[in-house]
Amino acid sequence: MNVIAGMNDTLNDKFDADENEAGERIEYGSYEATVEKSRQLEKNLAEQPGNYRVLTGDRPTGRLHIGHLFGSLQNRVRLQNLGVRTFIVIADYQVLTDRDMFENISDNVRNLVIDYLAAGLVPAEGKTCIFPHSHVPELNQLLLPFLTLVSNAELDRNPTVKEEIQASGLKRINAGMYTYPIHQAADILFCKANVVPVGKDQLPHLEMTRIIARRFNERFAGSKPVFPEPQPLLSKAPVILGLDGSQKMSKSRNNTIMLSASEDETAALLKKAKTDSERRITFDPVSRPEVSNLLMLISLSTGEAPENIAERIGDGGSGQLKKMLTETLNEYLRPIRTRRRELESDTGFVRTVLRSGIREAREVAEQTLSEVRHVMNMDI
Repeated sequence: MNVIAGMNDTLNDKFDADENEAGERIEYGSYEATVEKSRQLEKNLAEQPGNYRVLTGDRPTGRLHIGHLFGSLQNRVRLQNLGVRTFIVIADYQVLTDRDMFENISDNVRNLVIDYLAAGLVPAEGKTCIFPHSHVPELNQLLLPFLTLVSNAELDRNPTVKEEIQASGLKRINAGMYTYPIHQAADILFCKANVVPVGKDQLPHLEMTRIIARRFNERFAGSKPVFPEPQPLLSKAPVILGLDGSQKMSKSRNNTIMLSASEDETAALLKKAKTDSERRITFDPVSRPEVSNLLMLISLSTGEAPENIAERIGDGGSGQLKKMLTETLNEYLRPIRTRRRELESDTGFVRTVLRSGIREAREVAEQTLSEVRHVMNMDI
């Protein structure tokens, strides 16, 4: 999921450890071991897709851009096409935790769904389910028992909470932000997702969900666990820098190309993209991040290795590089944009997708909540 989660450079060697209420150390294991497990999981997904459920999602803060497309949307479409049952939560409640923009939430949800469908996601009963968090009340009922399984100290130490607070710049921190890791655990576990696509920086946050699942099973379920401990599926997508060449592509930094942008708008934006003063084009992400980022975008649009693209451009300079990127990116995005325009004029279909997703998500959540009540001796 698209959450802000922080980790320091020691993650390359060892995850930070945490302690539970009894003072026990929670060892997250080495990053290398996680990479190997993710590699094996990827193999199993291809061989036995029916054994897995994926939960992923986004916050409805605006339309999506090409960083989302190459970073997450394409992978969701791939998993869907493998036959993996996929739940995509539009985390509209989370928007309220760090910004005052509730007036636009409904329109943002609609545009998020349009971007999903245009990119190739195909909602279907029992396959891909797209739903807004706020319309599945049964999901939220998991928060109360989950909150009893986590201490205040653990929330204080959670990297996601710390980074969310720092990124928000808010002086007054509401409880929704503070308890967000529990909300996300409910998002993941309500549908019993056992796979969550994540980036490296999100691993500690997913570990909180795994801990909650483990503690619930141990405390209430005994020998018949209710919840799986979801496994991370590490993203293989490269980090897409913004057109400023220095930071990750982000709407808040105004360095994006939106999926909804026209071809002329895309050309104008790329013309202003930052490069460097060297005329010969080479692929060197460390020494030449701006040029290498543009080469990577061509590569993602064509499938050709960025090194080969650089060699072909040679002494053509940044002008030739930007010209090639404009042509290839606009060609790649053309069918997505055509589909997007069609969907913009068919609000009834978008509404149907959401209502169907809500109905399916609620059915799943009701079943899970029934199991939770049963093992907690709350049946009547």
